[in-house]
Order: sequence, then structure tokens, then C-alpha cells
Amino acid sequence: MAKYRLLMLTTLIISGCSICYELIISALSSFLKGDSVLQYSITIGIYMFAMGLGSYLSKFFKRNLFNWFVSVEIGVGLIGGLSTIILFLANIYLVCYQIIMYLIIMIIGILVGLEIPILTRIIENNENNLRVTISSIFSFDYIGGLIGSIAFPLLLLPHLGYFCTAFLVGSLNIIVSLIIILSYKNNIVHYSRFLFATITILIGMLIGTAFSENISKFVEDGLYRDKVIFVKQTKYQHIVLTKHRDDLRLFINGNVQFSTVDEYRYHEALVHPALTKASKRENVLILGGGDGLAAREILKYPTIQKITLVDLDRDIINLCRDNQTIANVNKNSLSNPKMDIIVDDAYNFLTKNTFKYDVIIVDLPDPNNEALNKLYSNVFYRLCKNSLSEGGILTVQSTSPYFATKAFWCINKTIESEGFNVMPYHLEVPSFGDWGFNIASLKPLDQNFDYMVETRYLTAENSHSMFFFGKDEVVDNIGINTLSKPMLMQYYTEADKKWK
Repeated sequence: MAKYRLLMLTTLIISGCSICYELIISALSSFLKGDSVLQYSITIGIYMFAMGLGSYLSKFFKRNLFNWFVSVEIGVGLIGGLSTIILFLANIYLVCYQIIMYLIIMIIGILVGLEIPILTRIIENNENNLRVTISSIFSFDYIGGLIGSIAFPLLLLPHLGYFCTAFLVGSLNIIVSLIIILSYKNNIVHYSRFLFATITILIGMLIGTAFSENISKFVEDGLYRDKVIFVKQTKYQHIVLTKHRDDLRLFINGNVQFSTVDEYRYHEALVHPALTKASKRENVLILGGGDGLAAREILKYPTIQKITLVDLDRDIINLCRDNQTIANVNKNSLSNPKMDIIVDDAYNFLTKNTFKYDVIIVDLPDPNNEALNKLYSNVFYRLCKNSLSEGGILTVQSTSPYFATKAFWCINKTIESEGFNVMPYHLEVPSFGDWGFNIASLKPLDQNFDYMVETRYLTAENSHSMFFFGKDEVVDNIGINTLSKPMLMQYYTEADKKWK
């Protein structure tokens, strides 16, 4: 009975590990290549096919089942534990990332497909009760899958990151093989060899787990042009800081958020046209903007009474408030007494908000996944309109009209669909390229700007030129982005594939 329970525990562990590998590959491929729907769909589809193939192949394993099971666990643990390193290096040095990704999914999937059939036959041979064996093993298999699917997004990835998670989960598979070897040593052919191999690989996995941060930093250095000085996987996103001389860059999920060399161009264009056109400049809402750079520009206006900043990720706020290098760039805006910082989802905040703001600045990342797409939908802009005071102004960062033309105009048309008067504009930000915005109000707007605060880039003359677009930056017949039909995701994904 004790060994039966041990085998059920084994089933629980290997099932949880299996789900984790599937999620690691899907999440990492989404991070490296974008288009999370495609990456998750492909990973799940190939993984399920490979598991089915593994289950079919299991019928050819007729003898030495304990040896085969231990070999499978070692294989799963080794390939799964190294999967993150392999995929990162493939993305950096090879042009065939997708082939490597598919190959890893197939190998792990086939090995995982072998696990349960072989384990079922082992239990059946020892317990001689097929009905109980099948019901028990599948019960523990599903429970393990649930544990793995919950643990990965809530505990493993946010606190350990990709590298440590992969090594740790791989170690669990190796530990399972070690438990089987020690518990059933009389059933293991070449017991000493298997024991030595398992312990050696387990030590390697544990060393990888312990030094995962060093490995992560070494591998990620290849992804970025400049020296990586800070890396953190938060609950919501992957943060990287790089530095080269006076150029400090913040990357979120691989996409540059700002460069200290030219970020002022972006943030001046984001903030000052809206503040100039607003009837009042007392209460401003920033959705996103956890780096404090938009807040820095807003605090230049002496009439400001309160800035409400809503950002989902507390870690990015803490970093940009407490890191003195970044705090020097944002002029300690996040510590200013006029700041009211709220850690919440922007959409959720607007659904509960009853206050009317003079200006709303939407400084959110590009819509490269489903969660962000919601923050560019018609319903989201309707909520923004409900939170604007009379004569209020809304400004939305809207990706590049050159690199993502359809996506830019989709945002424009979606804002317009909610009854706003919208004016699109753009400027050159060297770190980003040609970057676009939309300024909107319920009252008519004009293109004349007379700035009342000090700026480094904006003038009345060059502001007027920002509202003109080249022929290759304009497109017609663009759909509106809604929650039920996320057209923007399609447009953005098309552009992302074109330029990668």
C-alpha cells in the first residue's frame, strides 16, 4: 500500500511538471516572438499530438518497465530543465527558432505521453486491479495538472522567472526517477548505473536552479545591445534595464519603453498638447506611465492639484521611484506629494471611477496581447469619456503609424467611434522610430499650440507639422477594435511579423 501511494504521488508530480513545461514554452515563445494566441495554440496542439504519439509508442515497451519509466523521467527532466536556455539561445543565434521550439515540444510531449501508460502498467502489475488503477492514476493526473497550471502563473514564473522555473521543474522529474530507483531497486536492471546517472543529472539541475539568475543574465546579455544592469520577472511582465554611457533603457517583455537619450520627445508629445488644450489643468489621470516620466512633464504646470497614476505592476513603480538613476530622470515625480499612485488594472479602475478628470493620459504598452487589447477597445474609450470633465482632453499613445499603420489608424477610428473629435499626430523618436498619438475631446480641436511650460523639443511650429502624415503612413477601410472582435490584435500581429 505504501508503494502504491508513492506511485500515486509520482503521478501527481509528473503531471504538474508536464503542464509547467507546456506553459513555459508557450509563455517564453510569446515573450520572444509575440502573438500569444498563436504561440499557445501551436504549443498546445503539437504537445497534445506528441503525447498521443508517445502513448501509442508505449505499447512497444514490454519489458523492464521500471527502467523505461526512469529513463523517460530523466529525459523529460533534462530536456524540460534546459528548454529555456535552448530557446533563448536559438532566438539569439539561429534563424530557425520555430523549428527548435517544435522539436522541443515534440520530444517532451512524446516522453510525457509515455509516462502514464508505462506507470499504469507498473501499478497494474503490482496491484492486479485495473479498474482501481485506471481511476486512481487519472484522478491524480488531473489533480497534478491543476496544481501545475495554478502554480506556474501565480508562484513559479513571478517569483523565480523562466530559467529557475525550468530547472526546478526539471529537478522534480529527476527526483521522481530517483525515488523510483531507490524504492524499486530490485526491479531496476543496471541499478548502479541508473542511480549514478540520476544523481549526477539531479546535481546539475540543482546547480542550474541555484545559479539561474547568473545564467539568465549571461544569456539575456545576448538579447540586448547594451550592458544589462537589472533583470526582474514580475507577476505581470519581464523587466530589463540596460546602460551604455549616459543611455539608460528600460525594456518590458523585450520591448523598449524609454531611452534616457530621447525619451523627452515622446513624453513631451504625449503630455503637452493635451495639457495645452484642456480647459482646466488641475486633476490629471495617467493610465500606465509607471516610469514617472509623463508625471514629470505634468508636474511642470503650477495649477496641478493632483495626479492619479494607475499602473498594474507595483514592481515597475517601485523600481522607477527607488532606483536613483531613474528617479533622477523622472525628477522624483513618483515621490511628489501631488501624486496619488493606485496599483490596479486601468480598465478595472475606470469601471469603478466616479471622479471627473481634466486630462486623461493613456500611456500603456503596445497592444501585443489579449489583456492589453482590451485597453484599446471601444468600451475602454467609452469609460475614459465617462471619466472626463467638461472640456476634458484624452491623449492615447498609439504605436507607430509607419511600422504598424493599420494598428495606428484602428486606434484612431476606435476612439472616434465613441463620439470623440480626434486628431492623430506623430513625431520621430530615435529609439522608437516614427511614433504616433491621438488627442481627443468632445469639443472641436485645432492644430495651434502655445506651450506655457519649458520644453526641450516641442515648439508651436514643429507641433503643427506633427499632424501631417506621409502617403505611406495612411490607410483606409480599417475596422473598429471591440471586445468581441479584437481587430487591433490582428493588425498589430501582422505588422510585428512584417518587421521582425
